Amino acid sequence: MDGLSATLGAVTLGAVDASGVDWRLMTLEGWDSPDSRSEFTDREADHGAWASPVYLSSRPITLAGTILAPSQALLEAAMDQLRTAAGLTDTLLTVWETTPKQSVVRRSGKPLLQYLTDTKASYSVLVTAADPRRYSTTLNTGTTALPSVSGGLTFPITFPITFSATAVAGSITAVNAGTIDTRPVLTITGPVVAPSISALYPDGTVRQLIYSLDLASGDTLTIDTDARTVLLNGSVSRRRFLSVPAGWPTIPAGATVTYQFQSSTYNAIPRLTATWRSAWM
Repeated sequence: MDGLSATLGAVTLGAVDASGVDWRLMTLEGWDSPDSRSEFTDREADHGAWASPVYLSSRPITLAGTILAPSQALLEAAMDQLRTAAGLTDTLLTVWETTPKQSVVRRSGKPLLQYLTDTKASYSVLVTAADPRRYSTTLNTGTTALPSVSGGLTFPITFPITFSATAVAGSITAVNAGTIDTRPVLTITGPVVAPSISALYPDGTVRQLIYSLDLASGDTLTIDTDARTVLLNGSVSRRRFLSVPAGWPTIPAGATVTYQFQSSTYNAIPRLTATWRSAWM
């Protein structure tokens, strides 16, 4: 596989497939950066303007090139395959750069496919990523139990005294190697009493997620910090029982965040799992 290459759904552009169809990718427009959204309001009786916060817009992406097939039948099948790959629902687009990156996209325009000969066609496909971030293809995962201390003093005490306590931190270290903040999914499995999660940042800032209810044995609470949803057992919303006093915790670009799992009552069974991908602008 040489040169520019990307995989849209089940089709790899920039490679020759098992049927001998040569998918040539010549254009990948929009992968460099999305547009931004901001407003500037002129200052009254003063120079300059007041600037609003800047946000990234959705990311339209155009993939264009040619298809060369061993026969007309294989060319027609390839064209249908590309129309299907540019799906109406969420489809994964992966660009095979030195560090491979991916986005979830949907068709946002008519796929343009035109015969050039009976075995050659040109194509242009427009898709849009609602989330402008480009994510690592590697999904990072960390799991921890509640913090605990074992060992220590044994009574009756015999001198000289030996301290042999072992502490389990109850934390997950998450690293974002990218250039824009990324948002983890945090999953708590019960049983646990009123669990909370603290995100500790390098500058000393702490952001907490505090859940006011208990989780029974077998319960799973999934906190999606991007969608800002809180689901019990995958279907029941529990958002109103989650307090976010300092804002939703993210993992900043090029930074490391420590997530601490906490409860007022220790239990060896519950677990906190964090999943995340490094993200690029």
